[in-house]
Amino acid sequence: MKIYIGAAVLALIVVAAVLYSNKKENDNLMAATLLTKVVPLYDAAQYEQAIAGDKAQNITGLKEIVDRYEGTEQGETAKIYLANCYLLTGKLDEAYELYDDYSGSNPLLTATSLAGKAAYYEAKGEYEDAAEFYRKAASVTEENPSNPEYLLKAGIALLNANQKEDAKKLFLKIQEEYKDYPQMQEVNRYLALAGN
Repeated sequence: MKIYIGAAVLALIVVAAVLYSNKKENDNLMAATLLTKVVPLYDAAQYEQAIAGDKAQNITGLKEIVDRYEGTEQGETAKIYLANCYLLTGKLDEAYELYDDYSGSNPLLTATSLAGKAAYYEAKGEYEDAAEFYRKAASVTEENPSNPEYLLKAGIALLNANQKEDAKKLFLKIQEEYKDYPQMQEVNRYLALAGN
């Protein structure tokens, strides 16, 4: 009798795991669908509308997508978009919380979340913390095309923190490792400020 009960419990656990996995997959697909409708508002710099959505156009806002689908990969992507909207509309604390809460597996979005935290500290005038997070963002993956930008921002933050030697090292690293970086002229200008 105990064997049958144990087998029945095990079967229930397997069924529950399959149902949970299917729900998670369906939620991820739904979040992706909703995200494709709201991203054009974000791209058009209509950040408040992207946050709230537009019921007349059947567009669910980023806040609702995050609330409903947090924990799915696409829900976590929506979280980064929402954090960026908050940052760009001056809601720094809300932005920071979302960046800090990001738990997706996309390395580019992980780097974005770290850069978002850096931008938060930069806006607060805490330049050493900003530089640290920009450096962390640049170290997430070598394949990130934003790495030289993150390093440049880290260097600028270090200049603002009056750490010219450390800033200079970062500017030289950009020159050495990212020769085709489009903002190289800007890097050279900051390198001169750091005391080339």
